Amino acid sequence: MQAVTQTPYSPPGGLEHAVRGLEGTSLVAMTIRDIAREAGVSTATVSRALRGLPNVDPTTRHHVMKVAERMDYVISPTASRLATGRTQAIAVITPFISRWYFATVLSGAERVFHEADFDLLLFDTGEPSEPHRVPPHRRLRHKADGFLVLSLDPESQDVVGLFDLDLPVVLVGTTTRRAVTTMVDDVAGARMATQHLVDLGHRDIAIISGRVLPSPFTPDVDRYDGFLGALANAGITPDPDFLTFGSFTVRGGDQAMERLLALPRRPTAVFAISDEMAFGAMRAMRRHGLTPGRDISIVGYDGHELADLLDLTTVVQPVEELGVRGAQLMLERLLDPSLPVRQIIFPIELKVRGSTGPPLRRA
Repeated sequence: MQAVTQTPYSPPGGLEHAVRGLEGTSLVAMTIRDIAREAGVSTATVSRALRGLPNVDPTTRHHVMKVAERMDYVISPTASRLATGRTQAIAVITPFISRWYFATVLSGAERVFHEADFDLLLFDTGEPSEPHRVPPHRRLRHKADGFLVLSLDPESQDVVGLFDLDLPVVLVGTTTRRAVTTMVDDVAGARMATQHLVDLGHRDIAIISGRVLPSPFTPDVDRYDGFLGALANAGITPDPDFLTFGSFTVRGGDQAMERLLALPRRPTAVFAISDEMAFGAMRAMRRHGLTPGRDISIVGYDGHELADLLDLTTVVQPVEELGVRGAQLMLERLLDPSLPVRQIIFPIELKVRGSTGPPLRRA
């Protein structure tokens, strides 16, 4: 990854000028020039340090913060926004907020934006298959400095209009040539999970996907493609009856497993494309007196913290780190919009546990 040279945005007059212009009001008691003089650094360094922006030596940042605290200085949000011409807000566009994956990505991103003194605007698009309200680009065009988009198809109506706003767009979990991306290779991850089942001797392998395909939700498509690719490499023809959908929820995984168990010929193994659906599938199996790993092997995907507790074999992806890096990339592009578009792919690993059991014994 090439090094990035960061140049902070500095409008005519700078932040110090805007803050000084508010002296005499109840908003500001002093200027950052006072802080800079006391700390022995430039006003630009004080500005970057107090707003949590990158490219400030940690020791210098700590020194500036201590001086500002001693002088009882608090940066004025109004002055900062006047000086930069920014809203100091990032819009996060996500299909869901409460589900584990999205909440975890959001947690990582929020920590970075909080340190940089940016607010978050959450835009929940909801279930992609349901009727949509006003697209995000029409609702948020004057309210945010950039857009962090989680796992949505970049060509969908919820995303495509963002690229015409001349503001930074960073994608998490999907990719396009028009935006910076932080992601994992979901095709490779699904192939890894399915190959593990094949290596254990399974040929009757079912998949619990998220939504009916084709889906506007990128992980559905990529993980299904990886599943089919592993079957094809093993010379296995997929059984249409072994394709079920669980909406990425525990309840959905439970219901999907019930459908599979009702088939005249049950699968011997299941790949659930999210851990939460795998949890539901395991619950359904136990309700029928079946033991995961002994009677039917099951693999999940995500690396949910409960996977270890439930002894679930899963493909582990660094979910929180995807959000952290996505937020950092957003800050980089705010500092220098001319940075080239790039794709950052994080490593994944298969964590084998008891839910896939020993190799299958055939009669």
